[in-house]
Amino acid sequence: MNNKLVLQSIASDLKRVSQSLQRGSPTVASRFAQEVLRRKEEVDSSALAGYIGELLNHLDQAVTDAETAQMYSTLLQNYTLRHSSSASS
Repeated sequence: MNNKLVLQSIASDLKRVSQSLQRGSPTVASRFAQEVLRRKEEVDSSALAGYIGELLNHLDQAVTDAETAQMYSTLLQNYTLRHSSSASS
C-alpha cells in the first residue's frame, strides 16, 4: 500500500479515536487506536518530511487524548493533500 493511502487511513482512524473518546466510548476508541498503530508499521518513513516522521513516532501517545488525536489527524490529512506526489511512494 502506498504512503498516501496509509497516511489517509491513519488520519481517518485518528479522527474516529478522537470522536470516540469525546463521546465516552473508550472501547471503540481502543479498537481504532489499534488500527492506527498497526497501520503505522506500513509507512515508508524515508519518503516523508521530517516532521511527519516525528509525528508518527508519537502516535502511541496521541491515541490516548482526544484533542491530540484530532490535531494529528488534521496534520496528516493536510500533509497528504499538499504532498500527494511525494507521499505516494
